[in-house]
Amino acid sequence: MDPPANSDPLLDGVRVLDLTRILAGPYCTMLLGDLGADIIKVEVPGRGDDTRQWGPPFTTGGESAYFLAANRNKRSLTLNLKSERGRSILGELIQQADILIENFRVGTLEKWDLSYEQLKNLRPDLIYCTITGYGYTGPYRDRPGYDFIIQAMGGFMSVTGPEDGEPFRAGIAVADLSSGIYACNAVLAALYARERTGKGQRIDISLLDCQVAMMSYVASNFLVSGEPPQRFGNAHPNLVPYQVFEAQDGYFAFAAGNDLQWANFCRAVGREAWGTDPLFATNPARLTNRTKLVGLLNELFSTRSVADWIELCEGAGLPVGPINTMEAALSDPQVLARGMVMEVPHPTEGSVPLLRSPLNIPTAPSEVRYPPPTLGQHTDEILSELLNYDSEGIQALRESEVV
Repeated sequence: MDPPANSDPLLDGVRVLDLTRILAGPYCTMLLGDLGADIIKVEVPGRGDDTRQWGPPFTTGGESAYFLAANRNKRSLTLNLKSERGRSILGELIQQADILIENFRVGTLEKWDLSYEQLKNLRPDLIYCTITGYGYTGPYRDRPGYDFIIQAMGGFMSVTGPEDGEPFRAGIAVADLSSGIYACNAVLAALYARERTGKGQRIDISLLDCQVAMMSYVASNFLVSGEPPQRFGNAHPNLVPYQVFEAQDGYFAFAAGNDLQWANFCRAVGREAWGTDPLFATNPARLTNRTKLVGLLNELFSTRSVADWIELCEGAGLPVGPINTMEAALSDPQVLARGMVMEVPHPTEGSVPLLRSPLNIPTAPSEVRYPPPTLGQHTDEILSELLNYDSEGIQALRESEVV
């Protein structure tokens, strides 16, 4: 479906002051930017977001791949918030902003006289979102928040990894990324509420809260049964078969999500008896007899190649997939057809490769209006456009190390 002519982004006209760095906060603000909000990324002069130095890999021009991943659709303003003048400028910007999002340690902005109570005097309908490791209440509120530690404390690592090995963290920062998504949802809800009530909100997002919430059905299993969840490696605690299997030439993922799919699989592979055997006919029975069934399936799958099993299962309408490398995933025909990989013009690189937003809204499609910015790239533009500073005034701010 082609987008309608002259369609405006959904958050067109919404301005966000982004005082975040690393991943959870920047990912949240990037999602808002993808939807059309004007994201002003406030960075420390001379250094910027910590992830600008997180590498290799770097582009040929020295841009960090990590930074590029979470900072499209933003404008970069350098501002020294440790200086009184810098905080004064932020106050001026607050009056023209709808949302402020920050992920400093608890109490930092209060120490700088930038608390929600103080800033809402400048902008009464301000939406003020904090993203911290443990939130603004509770005995851990002053601890630093790191994704790895949160995965460990939130129960995630207790169910991740091989059955008889050590607990594993995820291969990506799931606590940070999920917290960014939760924060974006909260901000959008607060923005919608403001449209109806005219009132702003203070939002308190905790990485630990988000990680615990992400445990979902695993936590529910424990709350209902009282039984501690176990690690099953690549298997599923509630469904069998639902895991990685090894074929003649490698691994692939296969699932039978219900009894009908299981029966269809048994017919497709010429093992109709498995489909009616009381040990395997229903999912509770397969769960009880997991070890015996997985052993039979391992024997079966070892007889043919990954490609053969994928072709057979796809032909029978069964859930199946290869274990793709990152290269294979990004070159997969479905991923390419959905346009998930794109080249974006960049002021110093010529262009940079980025992932496209997965928020497909044909009536108001997201687009990359700004590539990930260079440090302070838009400082002059923002100060002149929003606060009417002239070139001499901006130069004076630079000389005094405010910007």
